[in-house]
Amino acid sequence: MDVPTFDHPGERAATDPIRLLAIRETPLSLDEVFRAVGDDATGGTALFVGTVRNHDGGADVDSLGYSSHPSAEAEMRRVAERVVAKFPVRALAAVHRVGDLSVGDLAVVVAVSCPHRGEAFEACRMLIDDLKHEVPIWKHQRFSDGTEEWVGAC
Repeated sequence: MDVPTFDHPGERAATDPIRLLAIRETPLSLDEVFRAVGDDATGGTALFVGTVRNHDGGADVDSLGYSSHPSAEAEMRRVAERVVAKFPVRALAAVHRVGDLSVGDLAVVVAVSCPHRGEAFEACRMLIDDLKHEVPIWKHQRFSDGTEEWVGAC
């Protein structure tokens, strides 16, 4: 049985794998993010889509708004660079929405392509978790009972 070797260039990270990072006021596109991480050397692509749900903490949510600090895109890049340094990422993309959103709208879309599926899953998980915890984006939820709250993403 042949032992796999990892000396093929496709087994390594790409030299410039960060393909798309953005904060947008317009609706997000799954197709755009998926196309951004296309790479012939990848065997696995993991994609995460965060949507606005109709409840939080036992209360009905009518809508919400996201706002961001001017440094948010730079912080996204810092998080993306850390993911790229840890995994053999061939391509990475992350887009977050700001402004007023309705239930069902896409709030965030991230994707990572790696030579193998396990690496892609782990890298994508790290990307979304670190974005949620470290990038200065805040959520203003409006509930059906007329109350509202701010939730910090970091």
